[in-house]
Amino acid sequence: MEDQVLAGVDQPVVIASFQRERFYRQEAHRYLRIADRTEQVYVLAAPETDFANRSDRYETIAFDKTDALAQEWHLVVVSAHYAACLICRERQVYTAPGESSLHLPPDQSRRFEGIWTFERSVACKAAELLLTKVVLYRPELVDKVSAAQTVLVDNAQASFSHVDPGPFAERLVTYIQAGQYKLLKAYRSIAAQEQRERLVNSITSAIRRSLDPDEIFKVAVQELGQALDACRCLIYRCRATDVTVTLQHESLNQGVESLIGQRWNLADNSLFQWVAQHQEPLCMPHTPADVWLLGQEEVAVPTEQMQRWAIKAWLMVPVVHQNRLLGMVEVHHCGDTAHDWHESNVGLIEAIANQIGVALIQAEAYANLEDLNQQLAALDRTRSNLIAITGHELRTPLSTIQVCLESLSTEPDMPEELRQVMLSTALTDAERMRKLIQDFLTLSQLESGRIQWHLEPLPLQECVDLALSSLRSRQMDGTLPEITAQVSPELPLIQSDGEWVVEVLSKLLDNACKFTEPTGKVLIQAQPNGGKMLEVTVSDTGRGIESNRLETVFDRFYQEEGALRRSTGGTGLGLAICRQIVAGLGGRIWAESAGKDRGSQFHLTLPISPSEKEEKPIKTVRGSKARR
Repeated sequence: MEDQVLAGVDQPVVIASFQRERFYRQEAHRYLRIADRTEQVYVLAAPETDFANRSDRYETIAFDKTDALAQEWHLVVVSAHYAACLICRERQVYTAPGESSLHLPPDQSRRFEGIWTFERSVACKAAELLLTKVVLYRPELVDKVSAAQTVLVDNAQASFSHVDPGPFAERLVTYIQAGQYKLLKAYRSIAAQEQRERLVNSITSAIRRSLDPDEIFKVAVQELGQALDACRCLIYRCRATDVTVTLQHESLNQGVESLIGQRWNLADNSLFQWVAQHQEPLCMPHTPADVWLLGQEEVAVPTEQMQRWAIKAWLMVPVVHQNRLLGMVEVHHCGDTAHDWHESNVGLIEAIANQIGVALIQAEAYANLEDLNQQLAALDRTRSNLIAITGHELRTPLSTIQVCLESLSTEPDMPEELRQVMLSTALTDAERMRKLIQDFLTLSQLESGRIQWHLEPLPLQECVDLALSSLRSRQMDGTLPEITAQVSPELPLIQSDGEWVVEVLSKLLDNACKFTEPTGKVLIQAQPNGGKMLEVTVSDTGRGIESNRLETVFDRFYQEEGALRRSTGGTGLGLAICRQIVAGLGGRIWAESAGKDRGSQFHLTLPISPSEKEEKPIKTVRGSKARR
């Protein structure tokens, strides 16, 4: 009807009434255009805010809210060549007794009932009734309304309206098509929301099923890649300071090269560095530029990686928890066509990244709890071993000393030779107890960091000689295996603390002799290792070490045969003390063995002194704890 008025050349009478002012505001622009073609335009509405009686480009009439017009909707157009009339009211919604009526919002959900006709007599009668309402509310318009009524009377005998139904049919088709488009758009939005919720729920279910990050990543990357239909989707753990990362989880489209097992360069990837710094998603569209502008900041595009792996567009979303970067989600578009990342896809990946971040934190907490439980279990074993070993190692010599002293005190006529044997036995076991207590104190000082190291250039050969001398002085019965030292005096000096080096060598030699038969052999060798360290090896032909215990032997109170079922003495602290000393001196210690009864080798490294290049005078070892 609006098109018919605007396309005509005469000045029709146009009357429109709205139930509420808010409905009128949606259509006000139409009547401004119509008012340019005719002066006889009247708009009626029930006022709500600023709608009032006013004469402007067209007449506005504010009727009372209790008027019957508030229940109807009118649009009447009467011209010399055509007439049209639309009269309707909103369909009443049935309400059960006691319930309030439902007031629907002004949208497509509102339903109307009424007539729409081009019958001139009907249109003229409707216009006459509405103009009467206009005069009732706007008496000052009586002259203008009379002119409009004259138009209605003059054209009352005109023939049937020559109205072309084409524009109306086209408008109706357009309206239906627009409604269908909106409906399809709503369906697509619902489907996308359902897909997003399904994806988030599947990943959440994976998190609940397992606290293994690898399993969570595997589910997340497959679901995300399928949902986005991405050429390549990657999820990996990383920190902001990482240089490279090995890719293990990926989703691919057919024909795209895989990155599984590749070392992904992070340090030289300016896009990754930007995301790690700002902790925000980065969407790089299909662009051949070498430099990409992010806000006010220029970021170099990693063209080498893009060319190598055929990446045309790049999307990166960080996995962040409490401002800490935990991982990264990357999506690559590898096609030749231009590709822009949709905002909804970015939001979906961010939601998944948040879920992954929570999963990683939970996995870390669980791993820390497991580690803590293992530490507590190890501490409990240490406590049990401490009680068992110290009880055995202290009670046995203490009982011997007590027996010897009681015999000496109660047997004054004891022969001199037997008296000397008793005294020697008591002194030996007292020394054994002193050494046990000394080992406890030494390990405690080393683990607490209370040791002050006196580092100086030293010849390794002298340290080996002192350790051998100490060992032989403590083993006067000749039960030692054959010990050979192959330490060249031409070796470079070590930068170390001589007393502690002798202590380590003494304990390693004592350990080798303890588990090697007198007919066996023990060998000490030394050679440079990598130019900065000197490697010392103590080998034996004794009972050897099983492969699963090569690291365990350095634990405190470790006893291969158990705390109380062993054929050799000792507290199990010797190798633990050696590890602490070597670590404090800046070296490393480890064990090797071909297996049980096939001998063992203990290796340790010590730093080479820088004085080798400065030609400083050589200092000798000041003394040895092993000799005290």
